[in-house]
Amino acid sequence: MTLKAVADLDLCQGHQMCQGEAPDVFGFDEDADVVVVLQERPEESLRPQVTAAVTYCPAMALAIEEE
Repeated sequence: MTLKAVADLDLCQGHQMCQGEAPDVFGFDEDADVVVVLQERPEESLRPQVTAAVTYCPAMALAIEEE
């Protein structure tokens, strides 16, 4: 299974918690005030950070999909 990071921009409220948890995977678009997925398919070694970002997102705008 391959890890896929997914962001729902309609739910994102711009808290930027994901950047703190997984800065290599999630960025931020200041103009749009929403998350940017920098790596849609991050390496397996980043799974703990991506999982933390999903867990701690206040707007529940992030998810992990397995492919």
